[in-house]
Amino acid sequence: MIPETDVDIDATGLRCPEPLMVVRNRLMDMTTGEVIKVTATDPSTSWDFPNFCKFLNHELVHQETEGDLYLYWIRKG
Repeated sequence: MIPETDVDIDATGLRCPEPLMVVRNRLMDMTTGEVIKVTATDPSTSWDFPNFCKFLNHELVHQETEGDLYLYWIRKG
C-alpha cells in the first residue's frame, strides 16, 4: 500500500549524488513518521535509496518504476 505523502521531491534530471543529497537535506527538516515521495530519473537511486534508508534507519515504504521514472516513498525514522 502506498502511503499518503507529506513532501514531494522532484529529483528528475539530477545525477548521483544529487538526488540523495536533496532528500537527505529535506528529511532533516521533517518530523519522525512523515513520508517523503521522491521522483528520480537516475538509475543509481535504485540502490542508493535502499542503502541510505537502511544506514540511517528510515523506512523505504514503497518503490516502483514507471518507464524512466524511479519512485520512492520514504518514512523518516
